[in-house]
Amino acid sequence: MTEIGRLLTAMVTPFDAAGQVDMGQARALASALLDSGSEGLIVAGTTGESPTLSFREKCELFAEIKRTVGDRGAVIAGTGNYSTQESIELTREAESLGADGALLVVPYYNKPTQEGMFRHFEAIAESTSLPCILYNVPGRTSSNMTSDTVVRLSQIPNIVGIKEASGDLEQSARIIEQTREGFRVWSGNDQDTLPLLAIGGYGVISVASHIAGAQIKAMIDAFFDGRTAEAARIHRRLTPLVKALFLVSNPIPVKFALNEVGLRVGLPRLPLTEPDEATAAAIRAELARQHVDLPATV
Repeated sequence: MTEIGRLLTAMVTPFDAAGQVDMGQARALASALLDSGSEGLIVAGTTGESPTLSFREKCELFAEIKRTVGDRGAVIAGTGNYSTQESIELTREAESLGADGALLVVPYYNKPTQEGMFRHFEAIAESTSLPCILYNVPGRTSSNMTSDTVVRLSQIPNIVGIKEASGDLEQSARIIEQTREGFRVWSGNDQDTLPLLAIGGYGVISVASHIAGAQIKAMIDAFFDGRTAEAARIHRRLTPLVKALFLVSNPIPVKFALNEVGLRVGLPRLPLTEPDEATAAAIRAELARQHVDLPATV
């Protein structure tokens, strides 16, 4: 099994001028992200605009990005949604296409109970041999998966970790303390990465790593090497960039930022739009203050 590293990028999905998936640019972006510090990629997750991608488009992305990445890093397929059966079908297809794991978001819109969440994830995990990463993001789903539910799910062997984006460090601490040995907790919020590492977290599934991947990798490495003051300096330096990348709904700002630095990823699909002039100016100004880690424009 390909190692699922500490720094994973929740990769945007590039679109061409006609609004179709630009597979050439997706391959170029995947390679550039690995060259600039990422150890793996989340494909067709929230940042990849999964709600607007068809089943076929997702499968094509899983296959193409895995062919591009090979053994250089893990490709984690965003296969979860509000439908258990659809999630099972897409997860099985991702496995057949060579994905290294699946990212399974808490079901949104229909607001299941905690027992419903447990059974949903249990059913998906039992349908595949892929390592499964849970994704708790109540700011988007309107439902928080509690630490008790995560602890129960951690007993399922191929549920290997969680992307925890609740912003609640107390909840994260309970998950880290009570889940089975080896269960990994990745921060789902860039601003929480260093605090989460400090209480025992494993890494981050990042948006800011599109722009500052090498620096985020350096921060993580410094922390685990015991150079905590250096890690803190990097965290403080990147905080304004993280803020700029979330001025409006993700992935609007990061797509704009990538286009600005020369890696053309197109506009978001409706109902998302390009940023307004004030937001664009703020992102552009922050990019001018920061070092961009992408190795080259494409």
